[in-house]
Amino acid sequence: MFRSSHDIGNLLPFKEMMPRRHGSSRGGWLLGTAVAFGAMAAYVQYRTRKAEAENPPMGKFIEVDGVQLHYEDRGQGQPIVFLHGNGAMARELDISGLTDMAAKNYRVIVFDRPGYGYSERPRTTLWDPVTQAHLLHRALLKIGIEKPIVVGHSWASMVAIAMALEHPDYVRSLLLLSGYYYPTARLDALLFSPPALPVIGDLMRHTISPVLGRLIWPAMVRKLFAPAETTPRFEHEYPVWMGLRPSQIRAAAEEAGLMIPSAAKLEKRYRDLKTPVTIMAGAGDLQAICHLHSEQLHKELPQSELIVVPDVGHMIHHSAPDKVMSAIDRLATTSALQENGRGNVSVFPDSRSRSLH
Repeated sequence: MFRSSHDIGNLLPFKEMMPRRHGSSRGGWLLGTAVAFGAMAAYVQYRTRKAEAENPPMGKFIEVDGVQLHYEDRGQGQPIVFLHGNGAMARELDISGLTDMAAKNYRVIVFDRPGYGYSERPRTTLWDPVTQAHLLHRALLKIGIEKPIVVGHSWASMVAIAMALEHPDYVRSLLLLSGYYYPTARLDALLFSPPALPVIGDLMRHTISPVLGRLIWPAMVRKLFAPAETTPRFEHEYPVWMGLRPSQIRAAAEEAGLMIPSAAKLEKRYRDLKTPVTIMAGAGDLQAICHLHSEQLHKELPQSELIVVPDVGHMIHHSAPDKVMSAIDRLATTSALQENGRGNVSVFPDSRSRSLH
């Protein structure tokens, strides 16, 4: 109990100070947050410029429908078009060693798909697999490529399929690596898609998303390669910060959000594929589980061949490039025999499904 009005009066200054302390604390927190985000933005900008300075464009540029695409073109012979997966770039395919192997006997075209590497990705377009397939098809025609074998890895397997569906007389055959073909519940699609959102996504990809991406990068790579070990060349040569640039994070986030609906749309059209198809997958793939995707697609496509490589994960072209190259050689040989009047020659006349050891 207060003994007098004087005692109560003595407390008034203390009471008046409480709100000011709370406001000061909130202001300090906001200032600290702003400083932290500003520091992250400056760091991301620095790493982006450094990555681009250290990894300049290695190929050529072509403009198609107002979109500038970066691509590599080397070798001679039957054209092979390579399409990289979500979050990657043409450089990633080169690091696998596969494109160098192919360029010894074939003409090799390797694209940075829209938004990756040094290719543009206008925000005015929804870059689903069909849209990308049309754009890349026009680019290929513009540089004089006819009847290519199209090799698509991971997300780009849907782009390769879309190209064969939309232009069935143009694509000679398909090699699909570690593909995602059917809509399945994917937590990563939910977690990685927010940076594609306007405003808040823009803030994320210029500040916190690249920093978090770098922190979780080692764990992500282990999962992609598991059960195989990460190859030394990938570990030492892959330009991590090229993939963590804000522009590329937006492309990857958009494709994470498009993954499930794109597979749902294409699934209805798989049986319309007339192109010869070879499907390859790692038996231990944790990203696109073999029996849910590759094996199921093989069942749907009577003209397909399935190759399952034991003890290999999602990055099959890094862990087993020689086996992938053998599949390309068989597809090329089959195409040549068919063109020379040998009829419908199967890639694997003894079996439509095999496991390579």
